[in-house]
Amino acid sequence: MTIHEKINYIEFPSKNIQKTKDFFKSVFAWKFTDYGPDYIAFSNEGIDGGFYKIDKNCTTDNGSALIVFYSSDLEATQRKIEMANGTIVKPVFSFPGGRRFHFADTNGNEYAVWSDLG
Repeated sequence: MTIHEKINYIEFPSKNIQKTKDFFKSVFAWKFTDYGPDYIAFSNEGIDGGFYKIDKNCTTDNGSALIVFYSSDLEATQRKIEMANGTIVKPVFSFPGGRRFHFADTNGNEYAVWSDLG
């Protein structure tokens, strides 16, 4: 695969870097590299990226792009998100090709999880 002019890295806002680390470690078992108090990076999670400290968040209501995770067990992933203090902002709904729900992490950033199973 060629990497020239392909999406290579993505960065997200984080109001609280530690809460971000705790949430994504708990739900998705991500590992992070710290780059000072205001930036953390992740890799090998489908795409590499990081979180930067700022007092803003991403939601579809304010026009943000939506990052969508895949799950082979939608309900189990939803339970993990809720146990890590994430918030379900759109309950599971069907669409052509599968089902999905939207959630907010502990900083209020919105994501979605979809599955083509069940």
